[in-house]
Amino acid sequence: MPNPENTPAPNFIRSIVARDIEANKNDGQVVTRFPPEPNGFLHIGHAKSICLNFGIAEEFKGRCNLRFDDTNPEKESVEFMHAIERDVHWLGFQWHKICHASDYFDQLYDYAVQLIRDGKAYVDSLSAEQIREYRGTLTEPGKPSPDRNRPVAESLALFEAMRNGDFSDGAYVLRAKIDMASPNINMRDPTLYRIRRTHHHRTGGDWCLYPMYDYTHCISDAIEGITHSLCTLEFEDHRPLYDWVLEQLQTPSHPQQIEFARLSLEYTVMSKRKLHQLVSEGHVHDWDDPRMPTIAGLRRAGYTPAAIRDFCERIGVTKKDAWIQMAVLENCIREDLNDHAPRAMAVLRPLRVVLENYPEDQVEQLQAGNHPQRPEMGTRNIPFSRVLLIEQEDFSDNPPPKYKRLVEGGEVRLRNAYVIKCHAVIRDETGQVTELRCSYDPETLGKKPEGRKVKGVIHWLSEAHAKPAELRLYDRLFNIPNPESLPDFRDALNPHSLEILPDGKVEASLAEARPGSRYQFERTGYFCLDPDSSQDRLVFNRTVTLRDTWAKQS
Repeated sequence: MPNPENTPAPNFIRSIVARDIEANKNDGQVVTRFPPEPNGFLHIGHAKSICLNFGIAEEFKGRCNLRFDDTNPEKESVEFMHAIERDVHWLGFQWHKICHASDYFDQLYDYAVQLIRDGKAYVDSLSAEQIREYRGTLTEPGKPSPDRNRPVAESLALFEAMRNGDFSDGAYVLRAKIDMASPNINMRDPTLYRIRRTHHHRTGGDWCLYPMYDYTHCISDAIEGITHSLCTLEFEDHRPLYDWVLEQLQTPSHPQQIEFARLSLEYTVMSKRKLHQLVSEGHVHDWDDPRMPTIAGLRRAGYTPAAIRDFCERIGVTKKDAWIQMAVLENCIREDLNDHAPRAMAVLRPLRVVLENYPEDQVEQLQAGNHPQRPEMGTRNIPFSRVLLIEQEDFSDNPPPKYKRLVEGGEVRLRNAYVIKCHAVIRDETGQVTELRCSYDPETLGKKPEGRKVKGVIHWLSEAHAKPAELRLYDRLFNIPNPESLPDFRDALNPHSLEILPDGKVEASLAEARPGSRYQFERTGYFCLDPDSSQDRLVFNRTVTLRDTWAKQS
């Protein structure tokens, strides 16, 4: 057992596993699996399952397999498989082995033949629509298919012909023979196999007969010796079928299925179908768009593996569905980056400042710490010269009450530098402010000015040394907490979820930054260098603002 001091917060699944080990169930072994279908990119909901399955295995000195549920080749691809492997590894987990449901196609077929021989399955000619009609409702029992009592020999012959490709898609299916009057609709002779003449990304054209998920999943678990099959609550009603299949086949092991609540996160959607829709219809740029809830999107936005794992631990594991506030996820990355991200200065919307009393050819190299609480992160040089850039919003003609930034005739301190005073405002023909004429007080570097109190502090850059940067200000993709509550979730898309500032500037120390590097741009927010960057033009994505700006709107 692990050291209690290092053990994560208890939850009902950890308690079950701990009791099983204490009782020496499964010879004291713990084997879990994370079984995604490779039909899209993983999202934050999958991250919860990854952290749970891999975390349980790690905590109890067991092992966890990464298994691809690749039984629906029409929607699956190698690209998605590689993306899933990359995301799991990036989150900090290492699988015991990689498995595929397609690894077991021969065994699954043989098991199906056994069910037919035992009178537990039959080949049915009803169409999918007819099967739905015959299944009944929650209040009315189903009625048996005319093929339910098809002779075993005939079903065996037809099933082999299905395997050999003698029939077209939909001509026949294989169904389990259970109970058409069962109160659990999943037990009313569920479909086990269907014909699909589709190329499979791993088996090619070897198969035109593919098993259904409910049939495949439990047998795959048993083959791999999974001890605890952890899945979300929508599979709770499928557990009797999971157990029925394993009991009829008397598989070498019988894993225990345990359900937990899936993650429902505000201001986003988790349905893969809807995520596909967002990508295919161009509402986002791709699966790794920083507005997407995908792990790839969060990574590109600047989220860290530690922040995502912290989030999954904070929300816990329960048996009751609940909505999680987006602020919980955002606060996790804020706390992580506040502790670990180096500081830098960037000007999003530059306004020129000329220090008229500063020597024209002089350049000072001022020093600034890379982190206010972590001196071990070192310092950097920040060039200071006659012409500076500040944020447009750090100057006002008509300042509101308690405004502590620059006004005409007023003073402000430049962060890590001098106090400056504005003497004149230059405007263009439309009246827009284009330049400020100021002076600096040379006695105020690291000192308070004598005889007066300067309250405001703003950030700045030396115009000659600043690097051009495109700044992408990402925000929540939807403007209501539950977009799926609308008839069309796309009606809740936030038209302001991305603002691109093409003329931003960042300090010279960032010229050598690598994609994925994360910074706190002082007074502005947390940003991550995007792969679109080049030596001539840096591109930064805003990960999150310094504070929760949505709290004021709620």
